[in-house]
Amino acid sequence: MALRELVNKIVPIQEDFSIKSLLSFKKTPLNMFVFFLTIGLIVLLVWGIVQYISHGHHAYNVTREHPWGLLISGYIFFVGTSTGLCIIASLGHVFGVKEFNAIGKRTTLLAIITLLPGFIVILCEIGHPITMMIYNILTPGITSAIWWMGTLYGLVLTFIILEFGFALRGDHKWSIRLGIGGLIADIAAFTTLGSVFAYLVARPIANGPFIPLYFLLTAVISGAFFMFMIYGFKYKLDFPEDVKIALTKLAKILGLLLAVAMFMEYWNYITAIYGGMPERADTMIKIVNSTYFQVEIIFAFVIPFLVLLISKGKALKTMFFASIAGLISIFLMRNDMVHHAQMFPMQMMKKTEYQLAPTWIDYSPSSVEWAIAVGALGVCFLLYYVAEKAFNLDEDHH
Repeated sequence: MALRELVNKIVPIQEDFSIKSLLSFKKTPLNMFVFFLTIGLIVLLVWGIVQYISHGHHAYNVTREHPWGLLISGYIFFVGTSTGLCIIASLGHVFGVKEFNAIGKRTTLLAIITLLPGFIVILCEIGHPITMMIYNILTPGITSAIWWMGTLYGLVLTFIILEFGFALRGDHKWSIRLGIGGLIADIAAFTTLGSVFAYLVARPIANGPFIPLYFLLTAVISGAFFMFMIYGFKYKLDFPEDVKIALTKLAKILGLLLAVAMFMEYWNYITAIYGGMPERADTMIKIVNSTYFQVEIIFAFVIPFLVLLISKGKALKTMFFASIAGLISIFLMRNDMVHHAQMFPMQMMKKTEYQLAPTWIDYSPSSVEWAIAVGALGVCFLLYYVAEKAFNLDEDHH
């Protein structure tokens, strides 16, 4: 009871919330599928963490030549989705777009529960996470983009939890103030994460101002996809009128963002190849010629855009399925982006010395990496189910 009272001071819990209420749900085929899927993902995550604790980075397929792997891209995916959800939530109670009031509290909650798995994934990537947290405070690296990223995301989590708590209490004055703080901190955090790649002067394919902006754009896209997926499951594609209005509005915004994303991708390819810059042009040609990457672009951007364009944002049921495919594609695109920044072998600069034919660096995630990165999604589902039972997430239409 003491723990419940402590939590209730921050975020009000519904009176009928209990362990019994958590265990009671309708045994429909869809609910049972989600239940077993969540359990399976949690088991997968636990197994992956145990392997990491037992073997360290030897459980991963990362190397000195390819030090960033699937867990880095998994972290980017989760925190990016959280950033996108935070921006979408701000459209209602910060910017006053009334159509989004109906989904405001739930979107803020989703921003919290997608950020936490991101922290789990990155802690499994860091060799000494406890030491990192201690010295992050004792010896801050003011000139380090990674230090700023971690610090800002700590602020983000604090802001959006408090914002969610005040929103549940109906204190819209403070929820707006904290929402503004969370929005600024979130945009700063994720673009700073993008700058970690943009600062890589030795890796021309990532270096430059494109990556932070691309990170922010695709964050909102993945957040929107996540919204369509969650609401589709919640209402079994039979959306209430207020939710339908909000999602239709979101669909139109998403269509514009997808168009911008495709143009950004196009000009990124053209400028890299046309300039003929050593390494950058070679790497981009290899990326563009990859069938795997072309399929990802089609499912992440092209198909959702065509669905929205043809239906004028009204085909919400179709967008549910397109969003699931889009989320999977963006997850894989995050992994590709991390890999593409490292696949040009640095030893090619020494090929005249050793007389070795240049070869590209290959990387394939280990089963442990897949278990942690994919299993973390189970944490999202579990936290959302508990929150659905614990909190009143329906807008009071004040």
